[in-house]
Parts: sequence; C-alpha cells; structure tokens
Amino acid sequence: MSETPDPEVIELAGKVFDLARTGDAETLAAYVDAGVPANLTNDKGDSLVMLAAYHGHADAVTALLDRGADADRANDRGQTPLAGAVFKGEEAVIRALLAGGANPEAGTPSAVDTARMFGKAELLELFGSL
Repeated sequence: MSETPDPEVIELAGKVFDLARTGDAETLAAYVDAGVPANLTNDKGDSLVMLAAYHGHADAVTALLDRGADADRANDRGQTPLAGAVFKGEEAVIRALLAGGANPEAGTPSAVDTARMFGKAELLELFGSL
C-alpha cells in the first residue's frame, strides 16, 4: 500500500473543507450523501462541523449534523465547535449545535468556560449553567 496520498483525494478533501468554510450547505450535504465522511478532519483535527461553525454557517452545521457528524468532536487542541461558536459570537450556530446534541461542557475550554470568560450570561443561561 502506498504511503503517498492520492493527489485527487487531497484535492477533493480541500474542496470539501472549503465548502464547510464558505457555508455551501447544499453542496456539502451532497458530498457527504455521496460518501465523504461527515466527520472528516483536516491536519489540525478540525472537522467539517468545526469549520462551518467557526465561520458562522448554521445551515451547513445542521446539514452535517443531520448526516451523522459529531457535534462535540474536538480538534487537536481540545476545542469543540460549540466553544468556537461561542468565541465567535455566532448565536444561530450555537442554537444549531445545541439542537444537534452538542454538550456545552465538552472540550477545553468548554463552551461554558468560554461564555464565562467573555461574560456572556445569556449563553450561560441557555446552557443551564448559571
């Protein structure tokens, strides 16, 4: 078995990661429906959900979660999509992740810790952590 990654696979993965970053939910969903893993991660451990969440794309987050993506999958630094959305102030993404089962206590720092750090009492209330 070759240890050299297939350039076409690398190109496809790059395209899918870009779809998550830009929030093209429909095309992203089509790729996942065609067999791209919903929990695909890049070289930093950022999942498609993480990239969509961090860039503020609630529809893309929902499309991925509806296709089995893990709402709590942490990257290589222990950060979760929910904590990233709290950091970025993306309320629609926060709500999409919570609807998809994200745990506000997961990750380092967790979404709860991040909300406390930035004095976001409304999110702490949403998380039930006041």
